[in-house]
Amino acid sequence: MAPPEPHGLRGERLEIWAAVATMLERLPVALDAQLQRDSGLTHFELGVLTALDAAPDRTLRMSTLAGYASSTLSRLSRAVTRLEAKGWARRVVDTTDGRFTLAVLTDDGHGKVLESTPAHHALVERLVFDTLTATQTRQLGVIARSIGDAVEAAPSWTPPRARQP
Repeated sequence: MAPPEPHGLRGERLEIWAAVATMLERLPVALDAQLQRDSGLTHFELGVLTALDAAPDRTLRMSTLAGYASSTLSRLSRAVTRLEAKGWARRVVDTTDGRFTLAVLTDDGHGKVLESTPAHHALVERLVFDTLTATQTRQLGVIARSIGDAVEAAPSWTPPRARQP
């Protein structure tokens, strides 16, 4: 008697999933390594700084920022503590509603975003976009949004139009 067929992914789907899982492991490591080496930031911290940099008055409620970062408030708080220690962000009580805390990007934090972004974007270009055709790039955007929406119904953060320094 033959053993029962294993349940789960098989064939082409298993091969595709293995490729996606490998990318999900390797890409964050490469991004973090470059940012740590060149800027003293993690990819998560740069995302926090970038979201603040794009916000009106470079200020967001911590709860809003956590949503943008797909993060718990606890993880975000630890990251903001590190950013505060470097002088790149600060926290203040929301004067319109004292129940909330605001994260504010400092001038030095804005400078760190400007300093960190070119090399980071160059790495993203090299690792992601230079490996794809224009059609594949558009498909990647559609695929990433579809999977992101399936994982969490809340809309993900999207960068605003280019902001002048």
